[in-house]
Amino acid sequence: MRRSLVLTSEAARHWFRASLPQRRAAFADIPASGTIDWRLTADDVRGVASTYFATLAAVLAFII
Repeated sequence: MRRSLVLTSEAARHWFRASLPQRRAAFADIPASGTIDWRLTADDVRGVASTYFATLAAVLAFII
């Protein structure tokens, strides 16, 4: 017996996915006027730099 990989009806969904609540708009609370502030702060730069150097040190430790 061959079964197709594509479901032909929505009634044949998986039981777990059928038990989940319906999806709502993910970004409904974000204003649509574009007033989001996208500035880099010193804390952001410090976090990226520390992550970069920690990853570099870990890779070098595994190589050596």
